[in-house]
Amino acid sequence: MIIKICGMRDAQNIHDVSKLGIDWIGLDFRSKSERYVSQISSCAGIIPDYGSLSDLAAVTSKPLLCGIFKNDMPQNIVTRVYNFNLDVVELDGEESMVMIDNLRHTLDPDIHAGIKIMKRLVITTSEDIEKYKEYEAGIDFFLFDFHDVQVDWKVLETYKGKVPFLISGNIGPEDIEHVKNFTHPLFYGISVNEKFESAVAIKDTTLIEDFINKLK
Repeated sequence: MIIKICGMRDAQNIHDVSKLGIDWIGLDFRSKSERYVSQISSCAGIIPDYGSLSDLAAVTSKPLLCGIFKNDMPQNIVTRVYNFNLDVVELDGEESMVMIDNLRHTLDPDIHAGIKIMKRLVITTSEDIEKYKEYEAGIDFFLFDFHDVQVDWKVLETYKGKVPFLISGNIGPEDIEHVKNFTHPLFYGISVNEKFESAVAIKDTTLIEDFINKLK
């Protein structure tokens, strides 16, 4: 199961979380977000320089980097994929399939061969799940987001598509058993954020480590 830690920005915090065995790190490029990643520093940077940090020897594999965008200009997405070496592009807005298809062909293979695209769908009822049909032919993952509400695990069981999905929406340490007990053939992982923060965009490594250990 993929564990995505979203809303990260601080280089040292990214460095520390990366050593915990998480799979994806989410960088928020939505300009109105309080976790917005606005620049790359010339030294340690927003993304830590793994090669120069000797105490990262224990990291056996680097997390994939997922950039989050919402109704952004394609050229801005392309620039950030290149600058941050993103592995996954998450689209949170009203992006059309024409835009998504053009974006993929612009990125792959010239900018980032094999780039993955994930489409976020806000879910409140089982009817919202049906929106997947609009995007299924052109994306690699869905993010089913129960934005500002408790995850309804039974609603997720109604998904009949063929694209793997991640789940997000106020998932915290108290949801361990729900996550462990949820079964769906295309359930790929979870995305967590605020409930693991000690401050805005700063993740509590102790909470994350304990969460991961309990999921195993």
